[in-house]
Amino acid sequence: MALPDLLIGALLVSMGAAIGTPARFFVTGVVSRRVGETFPWGTLVVNVTGCAAMGVAAAFAHRHGVSDHSRLWLLGAVGFLGSYTTVSSFALQTLALVRDGERGATLRYIAGSCVLCLAAVAGGFVAGGGVR
Repeated sequence: MALPDLLIGALLVSMGAAIGTPARFFVTGVVSRRVGETFPWGTLVVNVTGCAAMGVAAAFAHRHGVSDHSRLWLLGAVGFLGSYTTVSSFALQTLALVRDGERGATLRYIAGSCVLCLAAVAGGFVAGGGVR
C-alpha cells in the first residue's frame, strides 16, 4: 500500500472511529442506567451488537467482493466497529469482577460474552446474506 493510500486509510478509520466511540459511550450509558451497573451489561450489549454488525459487514463484503483494504471496509468495519466494540473494557471489567471475588459473575460474563458475540457475528453473517 502506497503512502497516499495509507493516509487515506488512516483518515477513513479515524472518521469511522469518530462515530463509533460516541456510539459506544451512548449505548453503554443507556443500558447501564436502565439495568444498573453491578454487572457490565452495557459492555456486553455493545460487544454483541458490534459482533452482529461485523457479521453483516463481513457478509456484505463477501457477497460484493469488498476487500479488507477498501475504503468502505476501513471506514465501517475497522473504524466504526473497531471503536464501537469494547474488548479492552471487557478485559478490564472481567479483571474487576475477579478482584472483587465475584467468581460466578466472572464466569458468566466470560461465557456470555464469548457465546453471545460468536453467535451474533455468525447470525449477522447469515442475516447479511453471507451464507447461501
